[in-house]
Amino acid sequence: GCESTGEAIVVDANRDVETYVAAAVQEELRITQVTETHIHADFVSGSRELASRTSAALLLSAEGGTDWQYGFAKTDHATLLRGGDSIAVGRVRLDVLHTPGHTPEHLAFLVFDLATSDLPVGLLSGDFVFVGDVGRPDLLERAAGVSGTMEAAARTLFRSLARFRALPDFVQVWPGHGAGSACGKALGAMPMSTVGYEKVANWGVTSQSEQVFVDSVLEGQPDPPPYFAVMKKINRDGPRLPGERSGPAKLESATLERAIVEGTLAVDVRSAERFASSHIPGTFNIPLGRSLSNWAGWLVPYDRDVVLIADSADLARDATREMSLIGLDRVVGWHDEDVLRAWQQAGRSLETVATSTSAELATELARKGVTVLDVRNDGEWKAGHIDGALHIPLGALQSRIAEVPREGPIVVQCQGGTRSAIAASLLLANGIRDVRNLQGGFRDWSRTPR
Repeated sequence: GCESTGEAIVVDANRDVETYVAAAVQEELRITQVTETHIHADFVSGSRELASRTSAALLLSAEGGTDWQYGFAKTDHATLLRGGDSIAVGRVRLDVLHTPGHTPEHLAFLVFDLATSDLPVGLLSGDFVFVGDVGRPDLLERAAGVSGTMEAAARTLFRSLARFRALPDFVQVWPGHGAGSACGKALGAMPMSTVGYEKVANWGVTSQSEQVFVDSVLEGQPDPPPYFAVMKKINRDGPRLPGERSGPAKLESATLERAIVEGTLAVDVRSAERFASSHIPGTFNIPLGRSLSNWAGWLVPYDRDVVLIADSADLARDATREMSLIGLDRVVGWHDEDVLRAWQQAGRSLETVATSTSAELATELARKGVTVLDVRNDGEWKAGHIDGALHIPLGALQSRIAEVPREGPIVVQCQGGTRSAIAASLLLANGIRDVRNLQGGFRDWSRTPR
């Protein structure tokens, strides 16, 4: 934003647009322009909604060829951007750089604070360059289904990086994601960096051989969550605007059983500990937290209604908001813990999730007859695993549930016990009864003397 004129631009907004409206009020700015670096795959863009909410100008990429144009640009009267354009926000200027590779239409924005200098101060790099990593070029093929594109995209990304290396070392780098994002392989934990630092510390930026870069950037990329394909389509065609979404309603306890029978998915968003101590059969657990939207995107289908079980109306609202960030808009209502009491009063039983310690598991393995289900990702599995374990990453568990034995005890493990708690709840919801969660996961197993 520009202090002298009070104008502000928002880049890469998510769907929680009130966050930006509130920030602008706090900084005594008005949002006059909204833009984004590319058609996102990992969350529903808030650009369209924020522009509508604030009457700001909407600026969208015109790069990317005929297949990757914004379908709503014309109806929303968006201004189309190309490499070489500039955006004026008072005395702040954003120069538009076309930086394809992660996606064909990708833009980065070189920021100038003209009140102090005519030199650039920072780069809003989107998913082009991260701290310690670069954007993955395989998503168009692996998530959006455009076959035969990822090697060509990797070569395009290599050429785009030459433009990054040509920037002054002092330019700050403000990426679109940090550690934990599935848009790269090994993003650093720092929220920002500099061009100079990335020139010496970022493997992708330092790569001098195109072929070595192509081989390296395509190797070991994690499987993209299935919701990435949905996000691409939603963000290209146009996310729904306000008035077409609403908050969840509190439901009568007696309606839950009928809803489950009729095909509604019941997701318990209470803590893993509360779910383990008592829950309704047929429900499964994704605790409200930083990972809710990620695991909901893997495990909750877009074509089914969802009811939530939550501790309070505030938590139900927060969970609904988190799910809406990835376009899961079919939350039809919520129940509090009264539904568990009503379930019991109607003569039905509640379930618990059993646990095992590493010492107990070692004894059972020596006697045979127990199945260890490892739900970590491929990289964790390759780095070390329990001998004889069945490996199905958590995100793939629902689609591969038939591979899990239905007889004998199943001990589920991840690295520390968080993902395995979700997996155990999923197995129980699918009618697999003798399920236990390994306390402390593979981390504790590795430390336990045997």
